Amino acid sequence: MLQKFDDRNRNLIVNINGQLVHRDKAGISPFDSAVQGGDAVWEGLRVYNGRIFKLHEHLDRLERSARALSFSEIPPRENIIEGIKRTLAANQMSDGVHIRLTLTRGLKITSGMDPRLNQNGPTLIVLAEHKAPVYAKTGVTLITSKVRRPPPEVLDARIHHANLLNSILAKIEANNAGADDALMLDTRGFVAETNATHVFIVRNSEQTQPSGDLATSRLLACPEGITRATVMEICAAEKIPCLETDLSLVDVYAAREMFCTGTMGELAGITRVDNRQIGDGNVGPMTKRLSELYAKRTASEGVPVVDA
Repeated sequence: MLQKFDDRNRNLIVNINGQLVHRDKAGISPFDSAVQGGDAVWEGLRVYNGRIFKLHEHLDRLERSARALSFSEIPPRENIIEGIKRTLAANQMSDGVHIRLTLTRGLKITSGMDPRLNQNGPTLIVLAEHKAPVYAKTGVTLITSKVRRPPPEVLDARIHHANLLNSILAKIEANNAGADDALMLDTRGFVAETNATHVFIVRNSEQTQPSGDLATSRLLACPEGITRATVMEICAAEKIPCLETDLSLVDVYAAREMFCTGTMGELAGITRVDNRQIGDGNVGPMTKRLSELYAKRTASEGVPVVDA
């Protein structure tokens, strides 16, 4: 699952602190906190027919994360939304777009870790790309990583920070094993998420629940997921049982279905884990049903960001 270059992105205009520049000329200072220590927070947004799905939920999480890291200044929400609108307009984008929104602590007066060296306010980067959901609809393969996700007492996963080395190391393992992504466990041995997405399994026998029930990891070593929460909203509306609980690899291997969720890839079925077939080895009916229900929401909901 290697993303390919989309030629429509060759002449992207990127927004850095309100300045619109060509991708080849875009840059941030070596004194920026993102460069100095990965000291930044971020969100992935997706544009559907001129609207951003769950925009305010994403901006809520961005602000919570920035506050948790004691950012001295957070741009007003209306300024962030205006920056997104200007970026989309500059690129003439309205659909099939993924936005990487990054907020760093900003410039330091000299290199160093201390946040008191940041005296110039934050840096806001809006990067919009033409990008379809990145996972194959035919199924995703995983391996279980040796890299563990830290517990809240080490680094609370609810902080949506830009220091992603933990996930990158797991992704390297997956690449070396020929898998699409890596399943990551917490320090107790329970499933956290993949290196890039949340996971759900379908379990129980047909005798107890004809379509099975859903289970997903608790929010201990994985972040709060906007797509994850949307799937749980859909389950509640459709009266599909869905439980947050500790999941072990035994639960994963025995699952009838498994799928992952995220803004960049939406919902994608998982067909193999550690070279073990999940269910019948195909994307299952529950995954397809929820994918269709999710698509209905993204087609009709969202905050308008493109002028008609």
